[in-house]
Amino acid sequence: MKKILIVSGHPDLNDSFANKTILEETKHLLPEAEFAYLDKLYPDFHIDVKAEQERLLRADIIVLQYPLFWYSAPSLLHRWVEQTFTHGFSHGSTGDKLKGKQIVLSFTSGAPEDMYRYDGPQHYPIDDFLPAYKQMADLCGLQWCGYIYSGGLSYASRHDEAELARMKAKAVRHAHLLVEKLKGMA
Repeated sequence: MKKILIVSGHPDLNDSFANKTILEETKHLLPEAEFAYLDKLYPDFHIDVKAEQERLLRADIIVLQYPLFWYSAPSLLHRWVEQTFTHGFSHGSTGDKLKGKQIVLSFTSGAPEDMYRYDGPQHYPIDDFLPAYKQMADLCGLQWCGYIYSGGLSYASRHDEAELARMKAKAVRHAHLLVEKLKGMA
């Protein structure tokens, strides 16, 4: 089986519901995967570049798990990418260390999926927010393998018991879809 690295980019999993549930369920279903919890490793945003590049080198499949913040990844995950995907390592004339590895995005949003359409409140479908990730994959020679996305997982609704149960079920389903996708790739 291919080696899977799941990078949690949530800035504070202790204050998360959906991403925390997704990661816990994924770890239960896929215990052989390596998990990197950036909020626990780098609460000060000081990334250990060598350790993270070594982590990437061990992986065949890289999963970026995060909540959508302002239509992109949270700043901690963005910083991790900026620091670890360096010229000469991931791209450039000698930067071929990630070439051939597979990448999958796994993300959530507070707004429901149906709000992400041209005639909806978000004005764009979710795919329109992903070109930077696709280009990053292309530049680094990574194989873009798509994404698993779940919306309607709002932090604001977690104190409503019925909403909490619905969101938990949706987060667990998200994890199952992710693991199914990863097992299909491995």
